[in-house]
Amino acid sequence: MSKSDLSTQERFKQIMIHLNQHGQILVDDLAEKLDVSPSTVRRDLTQMERQGLLRRFHGGAELVQPLLYEPFRTSITFSNQEGLNSEEKRRIAKAAADMIQSGKIVAFSSGTTTTQITRYLGHVSDVTIVTNTVNVAMELSQRQDINVFVTGGYLSGGWFSLVGEAALQAIKSLYFDTVFIGLNGIDPQNGLTSHYVDEAAIVRGMIHQANQKIVVADHSKIGVTARARICEIDKVDMLITDDMVSVEHVTAFENAGLQVLTV
Repeated sequence: MSKSDLSTQERFKQIMIHLNQHGQILVDDLAEKLDVSPSTVRRDLTQMERQGLLRRFHGGAELVQPLLYEPFRTSITFSNQEGLNSEEKRRIAKAAADMIQSGKIVAFSSGTTTTQITRYLGHVSDVTIVTNTVNVAMELSQRQDINVFVTGGYLSGGWFSLVGEAALQAIKSLYFDTVFIGLNGIDPQNGLTSHYVDEAAIVRGMIHQANQKIVVADHSKIGVTARARICEIDKVDMLITDDMVSVEHVTAFENAGLQVLTV
């Protein structure tokens, strides 16, 4: 199939991939990249702008940056974590997003990699996203074709996470087709762990309610054990990580029954 045969949704996906990598793009460059006419590109960009996926400017478009993040640009917590292994996180997020199908109910735990997944959902609609994370909801706030359910609970500082009994009760009231799990450490022997006890409880609840459980974690989280235990390795189905993970760790995870996808 030539690039000119790409469907509208596939073009949207390619546009979002480029924007997440470069921040902006020109109409003429995009027309050449996708092998379509500039008028087709302009129509695509207009439709995507209406969905809140990007912002048009004369001759091109740029990635929408949620206003929520403006006060946190100099934070030493979330914004700094977003910058660590950012290219790896984008590859992991794209691979995860490719697994999401229209019509499904999908849960996202907190984390910079799970946040990245929301930026690659241009190919799906009629999806229900369940999250305990305020920034995930903000990322999707202008997508009229995606339903977003946010748990209640206490806000956990710079991580935008909602925790506590109210959040747990909301999660227990729902069932998910898939949960994407962000965490601070995953180890073949010690399992999944978080720096935060309250967050570990939320993730554990999401795992219990999900049919498919997928961990998204770059290589810096592999072989790490944080202080709060989430669950054992055999409670999850898949790990999506980057290609800098060691062969020894991949083998150990697979021997424990965990499918590993490296990207």
